[in-house]
Amino acid sequence: MHISRIDLNLFVIFEAVYTERSVTRASRRLNLTQPAISHALGRLRTMFNDPLFIRQGKLMVSTPLARSIIDPVRAALRGFEGTLNRSNGFEPDSTERSFTLGLRDVLEATVLPPLMARIAPAAPHATVAAVQIERREIEAELQAGSLDCAIDVLLPFGPEIRRARILADRTLVVARRGHPALQGAVDLDTYLRQDHVLVSSRRKGPGVEDFELSRLGLSRRVRLRCQHYFAACRVVSQTDLVLTMPERYARVANQQFDNQLLPLPLAMPAWDVYLYWHANMEQDPANRWLREQITAAVAS
Repeated sequence: MHISRIDLNLFVIFEAVYTERSVTRASRRLNLTQPAISHALGRLRTMFNDPLFIRQGKLMVSTPLARSIIDPVRAALRGFEGTLNRSNGFEPDSTERSFTLGLRDVLEATVLPPLMARIAPAAPHATVAAVQIERREIEAELQAGSLDCAIDVLLPFGPEIRRARILADRTLVVARRGHPALQGAVDLDTYLRQDHVLVSSRRKGPGVEDFELSRLGLSRRVRLRCQHYFAACRVVSQTDLVLTMPERYARVANQQFDNQLLPLPLAMPAWDVYLYWHANMEQDPANRWLREQITAAVAS
């Protein structure tokens, strides 16, 4: 079938349903009625001779064919969008662009508040979706255009992924006020004698601080392994366990717990945080504007 006979808006709807996994959410995102979305899906199904999406409960689950074409569809849509932005310019005050930012939950609390404080008044019709994504998938998602940017530690991506360091954070020790062994300061011997909380998304394996301790032939006793720093901070506030974590998030997460934030008695590399984007978005005005807002927000 020749492209001249195809309504390209159908692929915008296809990508929205694929991403949202819901006709209702796709209709809200695109500001279309649900019958309009359903009608477009019917046309797509006829075009591809495939159901593309199968309803399972409240979700629309993609078929193997849909999964096989989503990346080239996203890349094509992003290419069209980039061409329009470059030719028409980018006006933040009138754009209705939806930006998708990949970042881990530990960075949401420190990045999103200052970022939205900048974006909300400058681009009142723009929206931002912060999503957590597996590190091994970031490069492909940036290439496909399903992510505009990503924020994470230094990662070994290929040359098509651009990066800029936007934050260098130090590491602190968190302990409850009234801790019997930690009162305003902690030396290395006292630190090692404590029971520790380790926060990691992995089921097993050492933390960054454990690697540094092992270089010195030292180790610590981890009594609790959990997935989120917020939960760990609450555990610390009610026990004598101690936690090692990045300073910026420590200051946010511990506001309601009033835990002590103490210098780590161990030389640790800074927590370098990088902003990532794909080379084909280097000169895209909208993407460049977003990167500028993120950089300025983190710096503030």
